[in-house]
Amino acid sequence: MFKPAHVLQVALVAIVLAGCASSPKTPVTALPADTQAQSAAASAPAENGAATGKGSPSQRNGRASVAAARSAQGQEGFLAPNGTLLPDVQVYAAQVAQTRNIPLAQVQSLLKEARYNATVARLMTPSPTRIRRSWFTYRNRFIEPVRIKAGVQFWQEHRAKLDSVAKQYGVPPSIIVAIIGVETIYGRHMGNFRILDALATLGFRHPDTARPERSQLFRDQLADLIQLDARRELDARTETGSFAGAMGLPQFMPGSILRYAVDGDKDGHIDLRTSPDDAIASVASFLRQHGWQPGLPVFAPVALPGDAAKLVKGGLEPTYTWEQLRQLGARERQSPPPYAWREHLLGIVDLLDEPRGTAEYRTGTPNFFAITHYNRSYFYAASVADLAQELANRVGYGAPN
Repeated sequence: MFKPAHVLQVALVAIVLAGCASSPKTPVTALPADTQAQSAAASAPAENGAATGKGSPSQRNGRASVAAARSAQGQEGFLAPNGTLLPDVQVYAAQVAQTRNIPLAQVQSLLKEARYNATVARLMTPSPTRIRRSWFTYRNRFIEPVRIKAGVQFWQEHRAKLDSVAKQYGVPPSIIVAIIGVETIYGRHMGNFRILDALATLGFRHPDTARPERSQLFRDQLADLIQLDARRELDARTETGSFAGAMGLPQFMPGSILRYAVDGDKDGHIDLRTSPDDAIASVASFLRQHGWQPGLPVFAPVALPGDAAKLVKGGLEPTYTWEQLRQLGARERQSPPPYAWREHLLGIVDLLDEPRGTAEYRTGTPNFFAITHYNRSYFYAASVADLAQELANRVGYGAPN
């Protein structure tokens, strides 16, 4: 979910990550330059979780140096030979203790148990070649019989809660079910990486040293995890999930659990792993707080002009008024009322298939862009919408459009 304004969307890593609901974080101050130099970290997942970096010779040499440094200091964890935290981690621990109001000894104790995970680092290593984007391939990984069948079953089993949450938040049940399906196939694939290890590895020992501002994102998520542990909302020593640090049925990052997760089953505890009610309500809460508008379709019923590619601005927010699009050649398809989407800003969505040399263009409403805040990818949001439509067609109601 860590993605710049425009859209790079396809790779194996993107499929494994799928979504990873992320969120604005309470930043932990960046490490001083001297302690950063001691850390082999300084990176972040490539766009959409995908390994897309080309990797210059200097970057490759830098990764080799990082690997050599790791070999010299060992890969067991983040401790010096005398058992204390390494200098960069010590500085970080003090910052977390101060900014999150957690006893320093408690923060240090948790960080001393973190272990470097070579598999996490390998999965986050940028690819040396650019990956060609394929909407056809990406979509077919999610709009497929196994996920559709499991989605219909999940909907039927949790219909009452889905209907209740849809009424409360204004998010159609099909969208909620589709997101959980895309993320984990309804709990079948939630990940078995220890979150503490994954976030520490990516925060301090990431394999790509070219983008230090990105590794800060993982250190902030690690701070969120430590805060959740301090509040006894989870056990950071045992919590597992994806190699990027996402957890539970909806694959929430720690920051999203802190800020958007809700207690859907009213048992006094948020459990996104084993409580479908909590997961359902939390997905709806996340979307609503990221701009979801009740009653709007995901895609506006608009026929775009032949030069639609020129209308694409990218980004995660809509920018056109309907009148502007109309003047640029867009036309409304025949559709029944209501026409509330006309009153909102719209954005042109480009779904490119580079291997085939084709492109599909759609008109996204604020609800499409709300989904992109779950995973910063046009491919992801369009796949969620298409899966939601397919599920609603089978169940008989709750469609996204």
